[in-house]
Amino acid sequence: MIDSTKPIDDATPLDDVSGLKLPNDKSYSLKEIYLHEANNIALAILKYLSAPPSKTLAPFSYEWMQQLHYDMFGNVWDWAGKFRKVELSIGIKAYLVPTTLKELADDIAYWDKHKTFDIYETATRVHHRAVQIHPFQNGNGRWSRMLANIYLRQNGSMPVKWQEDLLSSENPKRDEYIQALKMADNGDYKALIEMHKVTY
Repeated sequence: MIDSTKPIDDATPLDDVSGLKLPNDKSYSLKEIYLHEANNIALAILKYLSAPPSKTLAPFSYEWMQQLHYDMFGNVWDWAGKFRKVELSIGIKAYLVPTTLKELADDIAYWDKHKTFDIYETATRVHHRAVQIHPFQNGNGRWSRMLANIYLRQNGSMPVKWQEDLLSSENPKRDEYIQALKMADNGDYKALIEMHKVTY
């Protein structure tokens, strides 16, 4: 059990654009940065979700979970795939990130070997634990949802059709999603599991 007293209320604010890898001959609006991120994420979607990924391509190891974040954001940010060194308003203490993510990778291997849960509950628990850990400076929510979708795709289901502006205040699913995460914080995964069954 991850002992995190920090709430999962909102996305990590993008108030620091240091580490931006885009050409520096201009300044970028947040909308432009998000568009570049979306294009980078589309490449990761093509790599991992266009067909069921093999265990070789997506082994759900500690190292691969870092690599996935790099695959999603590495064209845009130089901190992609690198564990954060700073405390965020969400997630565990930064110094705990490496060991806690390794524990998650070990748990996934155990759940798979022993068929502890069905695929929807496993994907849900992977997603929820990844959000709780919040290993990276930013992009953690999108990375966590991608982890769940890759797990589903690898195990015979289609991915969830997440709306990637999920934490936007205009998104009608925002409150439902945050409430489901908070319920999972207290050990009740039912609502979040149901969200993982709404696939393409």
